Amino acid sequence: MTYLFLKAFHLIAMVAWYAGLFYLPRLFVYHVQAEDQISRERFEVMERRLFRGIMTPAMVLTLLLGIAMLWWHPFWLQTGWMHAKLALVVLLVIYQHVCLFHMKQLARGTNRRSHVYFRWFNEVPLIPLIAIVLLAVLKPF
Repeated sequence: MTYLFLKAFHLIAMVAWYAGLFYLPRLFVYHVQAEDQISRERFEVMERRLFRGIMTPAMVLTLLLGIAMLWWHPFWLQTGWMHAKLALVVLLVIYQHVCLFHMKQLARGTNRRSHVYFRWFNEVPLIPLIAIVLLAVLKPF
């Protein structure tokens, strides 16, 4: 029963983290397109609150609960699907830090990326999401 609670809260934290991973780059699109200082400042506040208040705590909770589940089932660390899943999770952590980099550039006014770039950047986390879910459910290798 305890393991099922770990798993449920791991999934809840992952959904919250992914909500931020999808929404923050969309805010970047709007930020880049903003034409007045008041709008740009509003987007900076929204981005900062999303990153610090939702994404980072959700990421940390997702990772901690994932580690707890691995402690519960250490034999998963010997499976290929878990290695692939963990590699994708590392890529998501890197993606979040790239988001932080872009957020800081936008706040400083040094961003050189267009709204088109951020629209494509926004789609990047979808690929690991699909792969992670398939790996966790199917356990193919």
